[in-house]
Amino acid sequence: MVFLQIVLVIVIAIPAVRETVPLSRTKEPEAKITIADVARAAGVSPMTVSRVLNDQGGASAETTQRILLAANELNYRPNPFARGLRSDRSKTIGLLVPDITNPFFPEVIRGAEDAASAAGYNLLLSNVVENSKREGELIEALLRHRVDGIIVCSARLPDAALHKALAHHRAAVLINREAPPEVAGTIVTDYETGASRAIDHLVERRRRRIAIIAGPRSSFGGKSRLVGIRKTLASHGLKAEGIVYCDPTAAAGQTAAAQLLAEAPGIDALVCYNDLNAIGAMKACRAAGISIPEQIALIGFDDIPTAELLSPALTTLRVQKREMGEEAVRLLLSRIATKNRQHGIVIVPELIVRETT
Repeated sequence: MVFLQIVLVIVIAIPAVRETVPLSRTKEPEAKITIADVARAAGVSPMTVSRVLNDQGGASAETTQRILLAANELNYRPNPFARGLRSDRSKTIGLLVPDITNPFFPEVIRGAEDAASAAGYNLLLSNVVENSKREGELIEALLRHRVDGIIVCSARLPDAALHKALAHHRAAVLINREAPPEVAGTIVTDYETGASRAIDHLVERRRRRIAIIAGPRSSFGGKSRLVGIRKTLASHGLKAEGIVYCDPTAAAGQTAAAQLLAEAPGIDALVCYNDLNAIGAMKACRAAGISIPEQIALIGFDDIPTAELLSPALTTLRVQKREMGEEAVRLLLSRIATKNRQHGIVIVPELIVRETT
């Protein structure tokens, strides 16, 4: 009886043993299947496998079927970069955008992806985060990745540095930036004409004290906007009541608008570098108790999806962003394939009048 009690005590005293299971287990690397493995399984030479898998012929129907079956059973996947070394093509396009969080660029990316995929190319996307130094580094990095060509949206590098960086690539296209035809093809928005239409529209609405949120100083498109704005204001006997440069974000637009409202009280219109700046400007006007459009009119650029959902809905200049991405890829592929110097495509923005004017 004593023995039984001791046994019971011992059993009760032993703590439960728990297995510690790691949240993630280290996976053993899978052995990479090569052409040699497929050749052994199919009973042919690696050269025969290579010819069959690259659609070069040279094998009977029975041998071809045997090779394809072996490749499928072994789950063989060709290395596109190794294939590119042999063919001098990677079937990959590099695409740089300044800020992936800016709603303008996802539509450009979608258009580029659709056009690249239809042509059998992959798209390698890089986000510059509005940093010109990083832009230069990424252009060089894409060269190391052996892309067949590169598309750069709204480049921030100075001309000399940009042209030097692109010179090493097989082919290049710039979106919203001009360059000599030997450097790159270009897809350019005629922001000067768009800005001119914006000013004409405001003057027609009897707005005379117009201020400008001009976006980044390094922006090619921003400079083009200012040229159109100043020319058209002068044609009406006017000049800008104030100009503030800022980042192309809503927060920066709010700060810039607050500065203009303080420095130039009584302004009755704001032309903004993009729709995000205009959204920030709307917030600044509300904070100052200024009604839109009764006291101040607002115009943005780009016509991002949010623009028509705002209250009041935003008057803006519409740019066909998806088509821009598609055309950039088509132009790049043309330059890759033929080494031609097809150069410039110009897109004229459309004034979309809504409730802020």
